[in-house]
Amino acid sequence: MTAFNLFPAIDIRDGKCVRLRQGDYNRETVYGDSPAEMAASFVADGADWIHVVDLDGAREKRPVNDEEIFRISAETGVRIQVGGGIRTEQDVERYLSGGVDRVILGSVAVHNPDFTREMLARYPGRIVIGLDARDGQVAVNGWLESSGVQAETLAAEMKAAGADTFIFTDIEKDGMLQGPNVEAVAALARTSGTKVIASGGVTGLEDVRTLVRYREEGVVGAIVGKALYTGRLDLAEALKEVKGSC
Repeated sequence: MTAFNLFPAIDIRDGKCVRLRQGDYNRETVYGDSPAEMAASFVADGADWIHVVDLDGAREKRPVNDEEIFRISAETGVRIQVGGGIRTEQDVERYLSGGVDRVILGSVAVHNPDFTREMLARYPGRIVIGLDARDGQVAVNGWLESSGVQAETLAAEMKAAGADTFIFTDIEKDGMLQGPNVEAVAALARTSGTKVIASGGVTGLEDVRTLVRYREEGVVGAIVGKALYTGRLDLAEALKEVKGSC
């Protein structure tokens, strides 16, 4: 049976743990001054993975909060996947050699597909492609711009280059606690024939249960953020249920 993972999310801005609504930098809520302490609490609840986004990095197109991310790895030992501002092989190599398990390439997959293909070939199994979509089109540069590229089209191109895992975010759902776009996530998994991690909109345990039902179609995980921070989802309970069902 296909495994399904939950990825508690830590978004870092100005060194703090924050959440944005629909990726809007002007609609920010600060949930903690220490991302490493937040990660430790997730690990204490049983998390095997942490999903980390360098929001400043996404905006500035270079890693900004990388030292804080290395601190999470050093202090918790948890598996980490990280995205935000990763544009060069030096960025990729530094993260992977510094304790990060997987690097997420998002905007650069649109702007520099040749580089992305090279990274997929050079670091097999350690590169995840982030598909952040608004109305079906991939958004780039911290979700501030539309690329005009359809998510399914980019997925097909990246799969041909060796990508086997995608993170699909429906931006309209992100941070809104209105439920994930299950249909779009499952459709991407089916049409691409790859593993897809759902991101955005998870409201509570029932949303997690719904996504788990699609694991045999390639939906292999869910990133959970605001529902954790607002107490609408108990991470320990959700992890216990997910692990018991797989």
